[in-house]
Amino acid sequence: MMTRRPILFILGLACAAAAGAQKPSSESTPPPEKLLAQIGLGVSDEELARATAEAARHPLGTLANPVRVGGPHGERAYIDRLRCADGSQPAVGQRASGGVGAFGTIVNLYPLDCKAAAPGKFDLVMDMYHDGHRETNAPAGFALSAP
Repeated sequence: MMTRRPILFILGLACAAAAGAQKPSSESTPPPEKLLAQIGLGVSDEELARATAEAARHPLGTLANPVRVGGPHGERAYIDRLRCADGSQPAVGQRASGGVGAFGTIVNLYPLDCKAAAPGKFDLVMDMYHDGHRETNAPAGFALSAP
């Protein structure tokens, strides 16, 4: 049986935008799972597994393999655990949109700077639309502290 992993927040935004544009009729409003598929945000378990396997072929923390976390709190928690090669925490720059990542969702880009320690400067790409996923690996040159 195929299940869907909807991103309800974005679905809500899409529905709100559509409602503001015109008054929907029951005939013109697709069910949520069809709306998600139309806007590319509903993926089956099999599709997610394929996308994850493909992403794993690329360095973690890049557009081709963003760090998967659950929401903004997941982003903060992950960054708080990142350590440079010398054990220090990297300086974190201002978050920016990184475009669409490997999983078809908008990703965030965080500039990190380890100063003189390896890996130096690094633009960390994160995908916050993976509720329930907790990344246990660090990008090359970094380590993760215990939670």
